[in-house]
Amino acid sequence: MPKGTNQKFKLYRLAQIMLEQTDEEHFITMPEIKEALAAYDITADRKSLYQDLRDLETLGIDVEGEPAGKGYHYHVVSRPFELPELKLLVDAIQSSKFITEKKSNTLIRKLEKLVSRYDAMKLQRQVYVSGRIKTMNESIYYTVDAIHNAISENRKIRFQYYQWNVKKEMELRRGGAYYHISPWGLSWDDENYYLVGYDSEAGAIRHYRVDKMLHIRTTEEPREGREYFRRLDMADYAKKSFGMFGGEEQSVKLLVDNSLAGVIIDRFGKSVMMIPADQEHFTVNVTVLVSSQFLGWVFSLGDKVKILGPGEVAEQMKREGERLLEQYQ
Repeated sequence: MPKGTNQKFKLYRLAQIMLEQTDEEHFITMPEIKEALAAYDITADRKSLYQDLRDLETLGIDVEGEPAGKGYHYHVVSRPFELPELKLLVDAIQSSKFITEKKSNTLIRKLEKLVSRYDAMKLQRQVYVSGRIKTMNESIYYTVDAIHNAISENRKIRFQYYQWNVKKEMELRRGGAYYHISPWGLSWDDENYYLVGYDSEAGAIRHYRVDKMLHIRTTEEPREGREYFRRLDMADYAKKSFGMFGGEEQSVKLLVDNSLAGVIIDRFGKSVMMIPADQEHFTVNVTVLVSSQFLGWVFSLGDKVKILGPGEVAEQMKREGERLLEQYQ
């Protein structure tokens, strides 16, 4: 049998065929393997293919043969990811607002290569989300990578920061001046990605929407603010923040309807102490960054949550209610 012109790619193409065309439910016979290889101008006899299929195990591809009629058929029996695991990853990518539509599609196509073409179709059906609002900043991947590099190198970063104006145009804040920040971590909150860092000029912790950062560069200056972040639990900090808006950290006592026990646990974790107040209510002390977003969260829960203290926070809530009443009169 004359050899094909691409014999040196035989094992590679065999691996590709097995991974793309077989899975737990789909098999391929020896004649079909030979035919698929021939499409790449690769010839193979049955004896050499038996050895090649065994050799695939050295590449981490476990192939199993099962009796089928008078012969055998073959399929890949294990992969780095199971289909349900990939569905979870695909859903996370598709639902992430900070990943652009284009990048989402690119990532999903790469994940599809980890399964057979049949399971790839199941992933495609899994990911359709209607009307999903996505960020429009295509460079977010490189921004996140630059932040991680700066953190590992213990360096400050500089970047420009923008907001949208009423003409739907990108408008640089501070007149285009660069922000000089010591990056200490990244937080994913309310479907957005945030940089949490130390602003030396303000002497305070600040956070910034990663998708609104432009022209990021790592500087030669060492990071500052270590003493702030040494005692800061990033997960705890995100839990205290509402929409990653800052404010004065305070312990706030709430009177909550029993029906909202799940809401409190979802927001503050199962370790929160809920003390019965009467048959229908409990009280809870939570540490939060008091901001208009926190007050808005309380307001959204209606008459089922009441701020009991401290007095100045309850007064803030009262003023906010009066402001809203006046605004809509």
